[in-house]
Amino acid sequence: LGNPGPKYSLTRHNIGFMCLDYLSESMRFNYSTKWQSEFCKTTLNGEDVVFLKPLTYMNLSGGPVRACMDFFKISPENLLVIQDDISMPFGALRLQKNRSAGGHNGIKDITEKLATQDYARLKIGVDAPRPNQAVDKYVLENFNKEEISKLPDILVDSENLLNCYVEKGLDKTANLFNRKSL
Repeated sequence: LGNPGPKYSLTRHNIGFMCLDYLSESMRFNYSTKWQSEFCKTTLNGEDVVFLKPLTYMNLSGGPVRACMDFFKISPENLLVIQDDISMPFGALRLQKNRSAGGHNGIKDITEKLATQDYARLKIGVDAPRPNQAVDKYVLENFNKEEISKLPDILVDSENLLNCYVEKGLDKTANLFNRKSL
């Protein structure tokens, strides 16, 4: 998940888009445009996968996700959403399934459009806002210099996690990759 445009490219809310952009460079795939999204259908470890970046802004991500899933006949149990998480330390990775939105409006919209929360999520910790700082302002701030220096390692670990997830499934991948922080 993320927000479109250069204004948001280095914000905490865009860690999901950053992961897909890193994958697109690593795997050398190009996006097409459909369903108010950028998407790519490709293979990963011999499995067909679809990468999707909704361009509707975070809070309206559910419509494009639903449209893509309907088009490719993807069931919720085969959906993995990459999201930021302010309740986790910076760089922490957590692969989970069937969890509440936890205040994340992009996840709320996807859950509403799918009528289920029974899908997998890769949560990437971006730390909590400072005391008295509004959450919406915090997640739309750019990462600071120290965080930016650690992003390449997080993106590599996310790529490795995604490869493992496709090959070994959620439980084995979660056991290998869920961690407290970088």
